[in-house]
Amino acid sequence: MNGFFYDAVLSLAERAILGRMRARLLESLDGAIVEVGAGTGIDFSYFTKNASVIALEPDPAMAARAKKRARLARATIDLRIAGDEALDALPQQSVDVVIFPLVLCTIPDPYRALERARRVVRPSGRLAILEHVRGTGLRATVQDVIAPAWGTLAGGCQLNRDTRDILELSGFDTDALVTRHLGGPSPIADLLWGYARPRS
Repeated sequence: MNGFFYDAVLSLAERAILGRMRARLLESLDGAIVEVGAGTGIDFSYFTKNASVIALEPDPAMAARAKKRARLARATIDLRIAGDEALDALPQQSVDVVIFPLVLCTIPDPYRALERARRVVRPSGRLAILEHVRGTGLRATVQDVIAPAWGTLAGGCQLNRDTRDILELSGFDTDALVTRHLGGPSPIADLLWGYARPRS
């Protein structure tokens, strides 16, 4: 997700809920980390000095904003203007954590992205997930109806993508992931949060 519309929506959500979820998800991570879809670098402040992060962001404008935040981070941040395809250049089983922060909704082929992540993550490693997911009932119907317009306004975000199923089909154990139900009129119904591990 990117663009002015996304920035406005995200800034409201960040203050209300996402900031706390990011902190709980990221502050305990260390070692070799890859963040896919770093955006403006909003996650960088949560990483500790023990984290060595390769941050991938394909949008040059977003990456320029992230560069400023990278300079202030405690962790070592290697910011690269690239998408998930950059995972192909990393050695197999060389990464402790791959982070997908509200980005699997915009990646054209999430299965391919997760296949790439599975290749580089160590057997003892994990994915850190913070994603919105498809709702149920009337909310899901509304999502289906507005999805084309939403995608245009929100940088290609597919509002009704069922991320948990995609993770499962891509070979990750999602039992430890938590779904947080959101109230109110927002078309974003649920957030999927936590760590997914590769199945052996």
